[in-house]
Amino acid sequence: MQIIFGPVNSRRFGKSLGIDLSPSKKQCNFDCLYCELAPAPTVDAYDEVVSVEEIMKALNNTLGEHQDIDALTVTANGEPTLYHHLSELMDEINKVKGTIKTLILSNAANIHEPSIQEALQKFDTVKLSLDCATPRCLKRLDRAHKSIDVEEIKSGMLSFKAKFSKPLIIEILFVKGVNDGEEEIEALNKYLLMLKPTRIDIGTIDRPPAYYVEPLAYEALRKISLKFDANLPIYIASRKTVIGEPSAYSREDILETIKKRPLTLADIEVLFDSASKIRLKKLIDEKKIEIENCAGYDFFVKNT
Repeated sequence: MQIIFGPVNSRRFGKSLGIDLSPSKKQCNFDCLYCELAPAPTVDAYDEVVSVEEIMKALNNTLGEHQDIDALTVTANGEPTLYHHLSELMDEINKVKGTIKTLILSNAANIHEPSIQEALQKFDTVKLSLDCATPRCLKRLDRAHKSIDVEEIKSGMLSFKAKFSKPLIIEILFVKGVNDGEEEIEALNKYLLMLKPTRIDIGTIDRPPAYYVEPLAYEALRKISLKFDANLPIYIASRKTVIGEPSAYSREDILETIKKRPLTLADIEVLFDSASKIRLKKLIDEKKIEIENCAGYDFFVKNT
């Protein structure tokens, strides 16, 4: 039973250790089509619970071996907020972490519960999944437990965001033919304009999924990103299926493209040919474009 895994090097968080709150088996209130774990019945509580003492012993032992950890990522073979003692665990972690940053990866299914919001307040960064903004999509894609309601998720996120002053990141995983249609994107856009998260990561399947579903290419994700309001800070997290060649962009093209959707350096590497990169550099030197950091990623944005 491996509670602590890593360290791994992350561009955003540096040297990171993972903490698995369900190391023995999958325990989740979702059974997502794209999950890399084998299909399993959904649950609304853990029936196998590792003690806080056991987790802290494993963590302290690992921190004793690695003196240069930058981040601790709380996750699970399933959903970490179903862990009964999350708030207590975070109290113990915060006693020993020093300058190490903490992050949780959650599906947000029970974000409306006050006890969950209280526990999440104890993290430095919270990352919540929101693949769907409609009940039909939630049932079809995330295959949520019968007790879960998408409107409760959305209202819970809003109430949590009102209290949480640190980075709140939303992750949307797009699956071909499931949640990449106009209706679902419009519903997500409308809601995210109300939520105003620090950053929105959009991606697609990059590991063998539990069920037969298909990923989207980078070009499709890029088109989806343009359907969201330009004020939403969207980062395209997946570039493994790039099929197009870099294109030539004039100065006006670059300004218009970045006005519609701020780009990261990774986007530039995919989209721009070498001459376009030189034009971008000149626009930065002229202060027509500037670089803005958004929860760990640098974005090229049009200077207003």
